[in-house]
Amino acid sequence: MKYTYYPGCTIGTTAVEFGLSTDAICEALGVELVELEDWNCCGASSAHSLDHELALRLPARNIALAQEAGLDIVAPCPACYQHVLQADMELRQNEVWRREMEALLGFTYTGRPRARHLLEVLTEPEVLERIRQKVTRPLTGLKVASYYGCVLVRPPEFTGWDDPEHPMRMDVLMEALGAEPVPWSYKVDCCGASLSLSRSAVVVTLSTRLAKEAQEAGADVIACACGMCQINLDTRQALEQKIPVLYFTELMGVALGLPQAKKWFGKHMVDPTPVLGKFLASG
Repeated sequence: MKYTYYPGCTIGTTAVEFGLSTDAICEALGVELVELEDWNCCGASSAHSLDHELALRLPARNIALAQEAGLDIVAPCPACYQHVLQADMELRQNEVWRREMEALLGFTYTGRPRARHLLEVLTEPEVLERIRQKVTRPLTGLKVASYYGCVLVRPPEFTGWDDPEHPMRMDVLMEALGAEPVPWSYKVDCCGASLSLSRSAVVVTLSTRLAKEAQEAGADVIACACGMCQINLDTRQALEQKIPVLYFTELMGVALGLPQAKKWFGKHMVDPTPVLGKFLASG
């Protein structure tokens, strides 16, 4: 399995453990990620709120670059994923704008490649079966609250690979790792990511509620798929007994027995080692 990989801007900075764990587990599973050469920021952090046209043109350039490889684009960041989807939809449906972009970028749009989120790719039946076969340290007894955030599977007319109100793909993945996904009603509630700097008190309230509800559901950890969600939940939960928040790829690394997994935990404010220590491989 081979994909064009669009890492996005946070993978090498604030979400570096997401990037490291993504690289490690994909290599272990035989999922080849070929980083898009000369990729640019998709504008997810600010362009969409300042310049609608720029917010479409930036990911459109990445689509033009990726089309040469003829491979689907995989993005780990939900915001990046959404921006590529939106630009692709505009290229498909708006002929005038498509012709303008083709002239500007020097390419002819073909409708390939397709944008896909990393979670979607890793929960396809073929990959799930491969994961089950490669689990060496099953997360038996670990209770996980799967948190998708408010962007990843919405709107359904853009995504369509999971239920927008009650998604289950991450839960199925956790089961494949041997963990127990807990039922809770906050899978797609917002953590306040866009308000992190402008209204931090709101973010504390939202993130604390999510962490508290995960604990009340019986979860030992929260699994997420978004750099902004992870940072908010990890650093802004105002609870006396805090709950660890990990990327789903980190939990995969633990279950696959990857020795480097413990190194990723140093990036977290809430240390997951007391909960996950018994599952960690030596080395």
